[in-house]
Amino acid sequence: MATALGMDAFSVALGMGLVGLRYRQMFKIGIVIGGFHIIMPLLGIVTGKLVSNYFGLFATYLGGGLLLFLGLQMSISSLKKDGGRMMKPIGFGLIIFALSVSLDSFSAGLSLGMLGAKTVIAVAAFGLMSMILSWTGLVMGSRFKGIIGSYGELLGGLILMGFGVKLLLP
Repeated sequence: MATALGMDAFSVALGMGLVGLRYRQMFKIGIVIGGFHIIMPLLGIVTGKLVSNYFGLFATYLGGGLLLFLGLQMSISSLKKDGGRMMKPIGFGLIIFALSVSLDSFSAGLSLGMLGAKTVIAVAAFGLMSMILSWTGLVMGSRFKGIIGSYGELLGGLILMGFGVKLLLP
């Protein structure tokens, strides 16, 4: 699941790498994205644990539905072609960039919290994988100049949908 969520960061970082960033900037971007992928699912897991005490089995179905929805949303957005300008990944722009690619990890964390997942392991995996995949995407984007495109995000969305379906089916 950490890899699936990190694929979103990978695909966005791949596009960001096309801008022509220095390795120092790429390193900083990966650290910030990894940090956000720790904070957001942690908030989601805590919220999910609180909710699961009251809703029981309903929480499992809600978590599966959220993952299915997130995966579908990621897959659909990967197929759209946006021609908009990218915000520079410096200062506030970097915070907005990292927040935008880590919002889906909040919902995934919410689902994991409802299911009683191991918080430290899940949060560490989310942060580490998103940081590594962000660095990989940035470097690949700078070297290959657009060969891969949005397929990384599509793969991540399909994996999330698979986890969602697994939770929804007995």
